[in-house]
Amino acid sequence: MQYDDAIKNRLRRIEGQIRGVYTMMDSEKECKDVVTQLQAIRSAVDRTIGLLVASNLESCIRMELKKGNQPDNVIREAVDLLVKSR
Repeated sequence: MQYDDAIKNRLRRIEGQIRGVYTMMDSEKECKDVVTQLQAIRSAVDRTIGLLVASNLESCIRMELKKGNQPDNVIREAVDLLVKSR
């Protein structure tokens, strides 16, 4: 699977957020502020996972339909991936 630049950019932003948490910890910010930032990171990761699975699912469904197959297994696998990610 090819990963587009939008997904990579999201991951770079998440990486920056994580570095920001280290900075917050080094400067002894309040626990509440650090946890709030970590929750934002988790949310960004969850959204990225959703976009990645959706993009892959679309590609796999098109491939299965092109082969004349029903995409039931592909859809099931995608749902399983999303469930496991939580």
